[in-house]
Amino acid sequence: MNSFNQLLETIISSLQTYISERGFRALIHFELEGCYQKPFNKPIDYKALNKKLLAFGIDGEVVAEYWSNQWEYVSLFNGQSPLKEAQNLHRAINLLPSLFAAQGVKNTLIKPVVWSGDKGKLAIGCENIFSGDNRAVHIPNAIQINVSVQDKQGNNLLVSGDFGERLQAHFLQTSLACCLLYLPEEDAFERLMLKSKYGLAEELCSPVDISGGHQGSIALYRDIGKHNQKMGLEPLLYDNRNNVLVSHENWHKTARIEHRLGASSVHYNAYLNVIYALLNVIDTIDDTSNDVTYSSNSALPTSLYDQQDTPGAIALFANNDWFNKTIDRVLIDKIKHDTANSGLSVGQQIKQAYLQKFQRPKIYI
Repeated sequence: MNSFNQLLETIISSLQTYISERGFRALIHFELEGCYQKPFNKPIDYKALNKKLLAFGIDGEVVAEYWSNQWEYVSLFNGQSPLKEAQNLHRAINLLPSLFAAQGVKNTLIKPVVWSGDKGKLAIGCENIFSGDNRAVHIPNAIQINVSVQDKQGNNLLVSGDFGERLQAHFLQTSLACCLLYLPEEDAFERLMLKSKYGLAEELCSPVDISGGHQGSIALYRDIGKHNQKMGLEPLLYDNRNNVLVSHENWHKTARIEHRLGASSVHYNAYLNVIYALLNVIDTIDDTSNDVTYSSNSALPTSLYDQQDTPGAIALFANNDWFNKTIDRVLIDKIKHDTANSGLSVGQQIKQAYLQKFQRPKIYI
């Protein structure tokens, strides 16, 4: 691991301590979509693949997604800390290509958009029956952060009261300026515009209005999920065909904020995004006001770079100091600010180091 990510790990650990000292615990889980290119009719043994993830100490599993060439990595609810969850996703992004390759996959794609990734179109009025139209489908791949907070007794604060609404409001307030964290490459912005720019509404015809095909959302879910399904269903009894006969509903455990704006990318830094989520949790814990009216009416940018008079994601992050100032406020007694050489605080050092990754190379003539 490089020194930058090691510093981020130290910061996550310190943020966890800050939250714990105030009597709370943050839980973070990731979901990551991707695709693969494989020989025709080559089956994937997800059970064997998930055993490998478990052997590497990763709290997650891979399942088949909607399109035939698409998969999804889903974090498990094993009570892991935010730091362990960041490590899980970081390792999964690096390991999955080799794990898929061991099963004959030619190429594993962790990209915001897989152009012409599949073929087909649903029949009119159907949710799972395809027509004879085999047009190419551009597959959008999202990355999602799920966040909840517990008190010392293990009670989920998002179940009742206004904590969930206030946490959601803080995410709404900070997501625009920090979009460079979860939209780290140019294709991420193409993904946001697939429906409007490439006619995805007609081409994809997904049975639901998938988050990958539009701007996405920052949603608060309690007992009902985004498909109006019951949350937190835990199987208790199966039949001989492994069908669930009896289940228990424990939505208090799974009530959460779903931050569904991010794009799948090998450039996605799990550590930075966990820090971003924890800073919003801390702001919500430390906010003693009852005002939950924060909102962002601005659409996400259309590029990493400025477009005419509209700032791009790089400029938005560079010109806003919430991220670095909140890090410094929280860590002032946790991590010594070494400004001797750079003159920058820890928060500023992290921000500048990340921005350097997006500097265009200078051309000398």
